[in-house]
Amino acid sequence: MSISIQQGLQSLWDSTGIMGFVHSAQNAFSDPEISGVQQILSAHGQWIMILICLFLLWLGIKKQFEPLLLIPIAFGGLLSNIPMPLGEEIAGPNGFLGIIFAFGIEKGIFPLIIFMGVGAMTDFGPLIANPKMALLGGAAQFGIFGALLLALALKPVVLLMGGEPFTIQQAASIGIIGGADGPTSIYVTTKLAKELLGPIAVAAYSYMALVPVIQPPIMRLLTTKAERQIQMTQLREVSKREKIVFPLVILLLCVILLPSACPLLGALCFGNLCKECGVVERLSDTMQNALINIVTIFLGLTVGSKLSADHFLTVQTIFILVLGIMAFSVATAGGVLMAKLMNVFSKTKVNPLIGAAGVSAVPMAARVANKVGLEENPQNYLLMHAMGPNVSGVIGSAVAAGILLALCH
Repeated sequence: MSISIQQGLQSLWDSTGIMGFVHSAQNAFSDPEISGVQQILSAHGQWIMILICLFLLWLGIKKQFEPLLLIPIAFGGLLSNIPMPLGEEIAGPNGFLGIIFAFGIEKGIFPLIIFMGVGAMTDFGPLIANPKMALLGGAAQFGIFGALLLALALKPVVLLMGGEPFTIQQAASIGIIGGADGPTSIYVTTKLAKELLGPIAVAAYSYMALVPVIQPPIMRLLTTKAERQIQMTQLREVSKREKIVFPLVILLLCVILLPSACPLLGALCFGNLCKECGVVERLSDTMQNALINIVTIFLGLTVGSKLSADHFLTVQTIFILVLGIMAFSVATAGGVLMAKLMNVFSKTKVNPLIGAAGVSAVPMAARVANKVGLEENPQNYLLMHAMGPNVSGVIGSAVAAGILLALCH
């Protein structure tokens, strides 16, 4: 009997997380194929990732940086770094998060549903009233393609640091971070480079959350005080008919010119049509609230489940984070510089600050442009003007995603 009790206690002890971490460290240090920093990361990677996830939770709860997504992602990361075999039972292919991931992420359903919700919450009126703002949203997409080319050009540096150089598909997935659009980043990455989903999703949503920190210095650097004080004329009133026709026109143009972008733009346009037509309030309300909230929970948890140490703590992740911030910065600068260029040829001046809203972070980027404008001139309200390039950025990032999928898939 005493032997049986002893064996039971030993079995219980062996099943604890402490022994799971110990076994991981022993396996890493006994593996002759890895050494140095890689060995340390392999041995203590789960602890490192747990600390990173706790930091992300702190950002979401304390600093309120994109909490609706950062908190589920961080919590999913905690679950994915539970020692084997429990971690595998939760976040592995046959775990409950793995099953949801296969259904919602790999098949591209969750990002599309979120785009439906975004469409139902978005007012395209400012863009319809001032169509030339689409140029600012288009210019902001330069960050996507610039990061793609840079990711490919960094092949010698990545090899020097002991990492695997990026393929064209991986580079495209990294570049889409510049659009500051989490669902689009996830959608493109699941199609082109599933193995990079964890770091790309975290980078995309982290930089979205840090829009108020990243953008203002770039905006001030590229504009003069006089430019930041430019007051824009009031937008014309947009009719209900125009708002109904607009999403239909966008979708038909997409069908004709770029079918690969139809899933994203189709979901966006459907949600917006339900909002603007005024006869399906229940559907619009569901997309704006219950549906998008449910999917956000599942998307965050399943994306976080890919933050396991063996996938996240790599040389490639470092480059993804660096390239992501560069893509986002270039996108911001592209919108501002395009606004300055428009002022050279236009009699009606555009405040260059609204060009920074050309990224797809709706409506945060527009609010940041308005805030910086008010700091220079307390009477200068730019929010509605900035919403034009902001919603244009949503469309632009979806179009850029379609181009990347058509070229690289």
